[in-house]
Amino acid sequence: MKHFMYAGLAALLLTGCSLSAQDQPAKTDQQKPQSASQKKNTADSGDKKSASELQLAARYFNKTKTVEGKQVIQNPSNILALVNKTYILGDYVPKDLVRPNVQFSFGDQDIEKSYLRKPAAQALEEMFAAAKQDGIDLFMASGYRSYSRQKNVFDAESQKVGEEQAEQAVAIPGQSEHQTGLAADITSHAENFLLTQKMGEDKEGIWLAKNAHQYGFILRYPKNKERITKYEYEPWHFRYVGKKAAAVIYKHGWTLEEYFQHVKKI
Repeated sequence: MKHFMYAGLAALLLTGCSLSAQDQPAKTDQQKPQSASQKKNTADSGDKKSASELQLAARYFNKTKTVEGKQVIQNPSNILALVNKTYILGDYVPKDLVRPNVQFSFGDQDIEKSYLRKPAAQALEEMFAAAKQDGIDLFMASGYRSYSRQKNVFDAESQKVGEEQAEQAVAIPGQSEHQTGLAADITSHAENFLLTQKMGEDKEGIWLAKNAHQYGFILRYPKNKERITKYEYEPWHFRYVGKKAAAVIYKHGWTLEEYFQHVKKI
């Protein structure tokens, strides 16, 4: 077959044969340059898509009530609840807590922090499985944390470093995303199952930062965003917000606070 092809090519070269204008393949629509109107339509389509990304149903915004000078969230089961030092949770306990089928840094202990809300747990399972396929071994270190448990954590940190410094690293009870059941602290063998900023430089932390949004998670406290989040950089802390919101937040490099500054309520 190769000899036949070479012979045919040689014949063409010897006879000076070439395709005539009539024999040339017609340009497809994709090959034709776009007209000004076509370019405008494409741009308009992109603008509409971008605008729709920034439209958000009213039910996803915090509904708050001022209690003793604090903004207490009245719809804490909202998957996009913005929990921080301004908007706090009361005695909320999620009703759909389940134990995800993933590896835990503390083994198989069936304890409070091994639980997440069902949608977050399912997404975490998918994310860990995808990471495994890429040669990344992840472990969940902490999920749901009750108000009382958060108080114990904060008090312990305050005793070590003082209350003011503790507030930079540990949430005051009611201000922790872990109480929503939608936040997961993730660690690895490389970090000896600890939670350290060095994880952001490890392959596990890099993989999570680049891929978590595909499963509905965001890096909640990014580097150089401390002024906005009021918390130190935490490359281990990922918050479930759903795939749509996560994609927009990742695309723009926003925090959850910034996301709510840009979206329009509909």
